[in-house]
Amino acid sequence: MAVKVITDSTSDLPSGIIADLNISIVPIYVRFGENIYRHGIDISDDEFYARIQTSPIHPATSQPPPEDFIRVYSKSLEKSEQVVSIHVSSKLSGTHNSAQLARNMLMAERDIEIIDSKLNSAGLGLVAMAAARIAKAGGSLNDVVLEANRAIIQVKMFGMFNTMKYLALSGRVSKSIALAASILDIKPLLTFKDGQVVRAGFTRTLSKGMERICQYVAANRNVMELFIVHSAVPEWAGQLKKKLGDFFPEDKILITQLGAALGVHGGPGVLLIALRRSA
Repeated sequence: MAVKVITDSTSDLPSGIIADLNISIVPIYVRFGENIYRHGIDISDDEFYARIQTSPIHPATSQPPPEDFIRVYSKSLEKSEQVVSIHVSSKLSGTHNSAQLARNMLMAERDIEIIDSKLNSAGLGLVAMAAARIAKAGGSLNDVVLEANRAIIQVKMFGMFNTMKYLALSGRVSKSIALAASILDIKPLLTFKDGQVVRAGFTRTLSKGMERICQYVAANRNVMELFIVHSAVPEWAGQLKKKLGDFFPEDKILITQLGAALGVHGGPGVLLIALRRSA
């Protein structure tokens, strides 16, 4: 393969897709106090969500160091001519910067193209998938980059956090706001804008939240691909899949679990979608 596509573990891609499209994953780091784990290698998503609910220490995540990228880039360039490295929004993580530092250290500006997806989770995953399909078909570096940038424009995300508890623990909202939301049973709706997660309203119940997600999908025309992402609530994802079957072929809807990068802020009970439109 002339071009190799690399992304990071915040992409939340299922293992089958990673293998089929020959995508390499650079893991982010998860820290519970003094204990540090590589996401997807030293700690699975199931282990992460079990621990976040019982640990007295709220976890934090951090970007991979440049040395991790250097190892993956060097190995990839042994078998491929060039690399396209696509990562989580630079406004959310230093991962993109670490990748750039690694490329500079390798002095491989002509061989490695680094792309800021301006997305996270399966939104990033859809961009990496689009690029990897072109690479698998034998596309040039320019072809792969063009497809990745096209997908970035086409991908949209929308979803619901079941609680603000973990947003408060991670310092994203005040504890008083989280407490008030809990008392009122308010669930925040979120989307992506200009590379950042932004509030898109509130809902009071799970069913209403699912309804809002379905409305969001229905309002987007020419949907080509659709991911449901959940954090430790597979039964909710299954329910949403059935509802979304009214707007998109149910057998083509993919389900994946939210990783630690967004999970530290949402905790169990996050339900979101990432879609890619043709226009």
